[in-house]
Amino acid sequence: MLYQKDNCLVIQKNSETMQIKAWGKNSLRVRSTKYGDFTERCNALTMPINSKTVPTIKINDNSTAGTITNGDVTAQYDAYGNLTFMNAAGKVLLQGYQRTRVTAMDPGLDEYKINHFNSALDLDWHEFKGQTGGDFELRVRFESKRDEKIFGMGQYQQDFLNLKNSKLELALRNSQATVPFYVSNQGYGFLWNNPAVGDVTFAKNLTEWHARSTKELDFWITSGDTPSQIEEQYAAVAGTVPMMPDYAMGYWQCKLRYQTQDELLKAAREFKKRNLPISVIVIDFFHWPKSGEWKFDETYWPDPEAMIQELHEMGIKLMVSVWPTVDETSSHYKEMIDKGYLVQTERGVPITMNFLGNNGFVDFTNADAQNYVWKLLKKNYYDKGVDLFWLDEAEPEYSIYDYDNYRYQSGSVLQVGNQYPVGYSKAVYDGMIAEGHKNVINLVRSAWAGSQRYGALVWSGDIDSSFQALRNQLCIGLNMGIAGIPWWTTDIGGFTGGNDNDPAFRELVTRWFQFGTFCPVMRMHGDREPHDEPLGTVGGGKMPTGAPTEPWSYGDQAYVIMQKYMHLRTNLKDYITTQMKAAHEKGTPVIRPLFYNFSQDQVAWDVEDEYLFGSDILVAPVLYEKETERQVYLPTGTNWVDVYTGKKTQGGSTVTVNTPIDQIPVFVRDSAYAALKPAFMTIQ
Repeated sequence: MLYQKDNCLVIQKNSETMQIKAWGKNSLRVRSTKYGDFTERCNALTMPINSKTVPTIKINDNSTAGTITNGDVTAQYDAYGNLTFMNAAGKVLLQGYQRTRVTAMDPGLDEYKINHFNSALDLDWHEFKGQTGGDFELRVRFESKRDEKIFGMGQYQQDFLNLKNSKLELALRNSQATVPFYVSNQGYGFLWNNPAVGDVTFAKNLTEWHARSTKELDFWITSGDTPSQIEEQYAAVAGTVPMMPDYAMGYWQCKLRYQTQDELLKAAREFKKRNLPISVIVIDFFHWPKSGEWKFDETYWPDPEAMIQELHEMGIKLMVSVWPTVDETSSHYKEMIDKGYLVQTERGVPITMNFLGNNGFVDFTNADAQNYVWKLLKKNYYDKGVDLFWLDEAEPEYSIYDYDNYRYQSGSVLQVGNQYPVGYSKAVYDGMIAEGHKNVINLVRSAWAGSQRYGALVWSGDIDSSFQALRNQLCIGLNMGIAGIPWWTTDIGGFTGGNDNDPAFRELVTRWFQFGTFCPVMRMHGDREPHDEPLGTVGGGKMPTGAPTEPWSYGDQAYVIMQKYMHLRTNLKDYITTQMKAAHEKGTPVIRPLFYNFSQDQVAWDVEDEYLFGSDILVAPVLYEKETERQVYLPTGTNWVDVYTGKKTQGGSTVTVNTPIDQIPVFVRDSAYAALKPAFMTIQ
């Protein structure tokens, strides 16, 4: 039975209630449950919408079929129980994968349904499968178009951009962040608005979403003529990043790990001595006496206030790493576990990570736990002058990824686990806002849909130092932007496996440095070889440190090149500010595939090894060892200027360019070249 209620199309069938509601411009939200009421959880759809929007709803005479239209998108529920979404021109955007028997006696029968849905499989487009003593396993299936291209979905360590014909785990791991929003070349965007652990398959024969445990079906779909329209409509309902702070657009220096206050200050002073532009310097993990204390170990950091004051006098901001781990012998452990602030286990002792001791994780789905941790961060870091926070281990990184064994205040990890990093970022964001900050930025190792609202600058985790990893990062950064997370960065040079004295690694880190110049945030980091020994056996002295990562650490040739690109980054600040404003106001990705601005160029949809840095700069990174030249496609609709030669080329062309070690191929729109030309003088 179909009926209209509160401007929604409601379908009741057997024990299930489905609601289709206008939700933002040209967009619809679909929810379904077998319980009496919906959970009313917003999940990623946290922005206020116009509740007075009146969609057009039509229901047939016997209440077996109907449509709901909101702007340019229409959902049609037919007499067979299938759901189809169409744009204003009547083009099918997405259609349920229904395989049931139909006969000539069925009302509304047409040839398409006979050919596609007449089947003995008895397969519905969505399926709730009850779990003994629990809720439901859920599968939602859609028809697959073989020529469809799919982009977004977050961070997966692979070197291809188009996700068609791939299977993705919907779960968080170190270096994997599922952000389940995608843009299709068919003219729509889709959000799986369900934080449950599961998977999605974009196969040739069907698309299937799978939640291992959930209470309800929840997804959102939007129709648009261009990728930018789709992205902006998504940002309007899921939120955008704050405006990036002015200082954050420069160069960030980080390593594993500055062991002492003196070591960090020595590095900072050397940057200033060499007249190298630096915006942020970072203190990495285990600068604390014990996990869960959230404070400096005074043995190695005896006067953080004086240290920070000197950094500020040099024009450098300080970021510190914090972990969600709480050692069972720490001073806060008993109180936190007694108050329910730590992640619980369904079986066994509540130890969720074993690293330099037995640790529990803070439950950041618990608002009281968020507030508790922020008060400690404020007292021990912020009040001493720390400027920003690095939220590491944000998946969180369970020692064993048995998602069914963990429980948050908001529910089983199987049902809500992917929301964890949202709460982690929110804890610090809310604290900083309360202290009067407007433009909050948190470096965080994981994210889910909506994390952008809380200043999440996501980086790609503990990746290896290889050209393969570099190729992965290019595709990851672009898909993260399409997924609605425009602030993204990567460890320049990779995190593990690099040796400062190895010529092959020096080539890699140089190429990665050039790529990093044209990322939303330019940040050096890594666990370099060879390691130094720990300074002690307790507290912050337990951990060793990697070799230096400062630009002068890789030999004279690399250093000269890195200097040029650091100054280029500084010269591009006005341009970067404009791009960050677009990200803040409209959700526009800072780095984006070519098709984002050139959707009418069919070739642009297939280019996966170059990208746009903002609206006017095209970057073609060097992604292979000892590559001395590469081809670059220049999209149609404008002329492009090579920043090294000044040569102008008509769009729609493929050119071959030389790639000496000091050059990353860069082209600028002809219309923007005059304004940007002075910025590129440092690398010419």
